[in-house]
Amino acid sequence: MSKPRQTFPDGIGGLLPQYQKRRALLTHEPGQELPPLDVDFKALAAMPLPPQNLPRPEGLSRVAKKRHMLLGELAGHSELTLLHGLLISHLRKHTYPDEAPALFLRLWAEEEDWLLANLPTRWLISAIITFATFGETEADRMLAQSMNIFFSLMKIYEAERCFSGNAPQEQFRIKNRNKSPLPMGMKDFSVLNGDLEAHLLAPLWRDAQHAPGCGRLARHLLTLLNADDGTVFRRFALMRDAAARAR
Repeated sequence: MSKPRQTFPDGIGGLLPQYQKRRALLTHEPGQELPPLDVDFKALAAMPLPPQNLPRPEGLSRVAKKRHMLLGELAGHSELTLLHGLLISHLRKHTYPDEAPALFLRLWAEEEDWLLANLPTRWLISAIITFATFGETEADRMLAQSMNIFFSLMKIYEAERCFSGNAPQEQFRIKNRNKSPLPMGMKDFSVLNGDLEAHLLAPLWRDAQHAPGCGRLARHLLTLLNADDGTVFRRFALMRDAAARAR
């Protein structure tokens, strides 16, 4: 009997080199260090970012390349937004400046209101993923890790949805459902009557009240999720509404 084909030929363990590949230290030149731990955040928040010079200069350090990229992505924002992005970029690596974790945590402790109001949502998601490793309490780390898995899976299934040709706001038609069994013997999900959404989202909301460092951030992200009209949860809601009208 031939060996069953595997999605990843070298097994899940074979993904480790790919996982490690982008986690090398962000090298820098003198003068490109992170600011001191007592840096004035409000002064940085008042400083608009300079324009991104194009084309990108040659011979830049990895930190300078990251800053150049962020200047393009965060155009119109402030130096504090860029510092936040650089901190997260450092903290995703195996090795990072000694002051980076404390600076990240101080930034969120002192400027949470400003960050929630000014950071693009993508960077709010990156922030809570960073709390999964550097949160000061177990509650923060556990909640952040759950949010990390949640948003990572959400990104995967929404990326696959793009290949269906359907717009994010376009629900699938119930009568077009393929009744093939779910993988790995999992029980089917009842779109019309199932409670899987509640079992997935409600514990995240509940656990946020016990996470002093990132609980408010988690609830802010879940509130944004609830308002977004292009998620699987909204599409299921539209399908339930359509079925109710048909009945």
